[in-house]
Amino acid sequence: MKQDPDSSGVPRLPVPKLLQRRIGRAVADFRMIQPGDRILLALSGGKDSLTLLHMLRAMQRQFSVPFELGVATVDPMSPDYDPQVLLPYMASLGIPYFLERQDIYERAKKHLLRPSYCSFCARMRRGVLYRCARREGYNVLALGQHLDDFAESFFMSMFYNGEMRTMKAHYRVREGDLRVIRPLVYCRERQMRQHAEEQKLPVIYENCPACFGKPTERQHMKELLAQQEAHDPRLFKQLQRALQPLMGTGLEGLHFEDEHD
Repeated sequence: MKQDPDSSGVPRLPVPKLLQRRIGRAVADFRMIQPGDRILLALSGGKDSLTLLHMLRAMQRQFSVPFELGVATVDPMSPDYDPQVLLPYMASLGIPYFLERQDIYERAKKHLLRPSYCSFCARMRRGVLYRCARREGYNVLALGQHLDDFAESFFMSMFYNGEMRTMKAHYRVREGDLRVIRPLVYCRERQMRQHAEEQKLPVIYENCPACFGKPTERQHMKELLAQQEAHDPRLFKQLQRALQPLMGTGLEGLHFEDEHD
């Protein structure tokens, strides 16, 4: 599909209207973007974060509230993950880009014996991203979790922890100086996959440093939900409605992150 250049000459990808509507609604419902925000997008190189990158770029042009956008990638130094393809791609977009290298892989192998490193890695990656945001003067961190991720987290919390909880769509970190937003909260994973394929985005398929090629509880939950959705195509529509109060827990006072997130 032909790309239209913006005023700076940087190619502009077409914006899928359904994704645009859902992201716009999430931003409004959870009050994610404030005037003058400097947003740092966590870019793993996967389909979700790459799609969110282009959605936020489009929002910059169309949104009535002005905000700045930068991008950061955490390299966990896993043999399964190579972020080098992102360097020329980000240079072509002309967006401030930060590649943060942290030996999460070796630390996970040393300190954890479980077959899944998801929670450990996610926390370490967020810590690296927080430091990058503070160093570079960003006050908001944008993460690429979508509705499927929220649903999987909910059922994992019930099955493994006996709690009815999921990730938050918008919250403030413990130190109080950064906010975290998840604009894809109403979007389905398959929508990001379709967009990435149609636009030939430079997806890094071994892009999850949380599992390093090992099976995870999240993958088991993904398969379970896929089986249920095959029986009832309305499943995720109903789950979104049911999870909405949990997604926005503490939104009025913008509560701090907790151990679950």
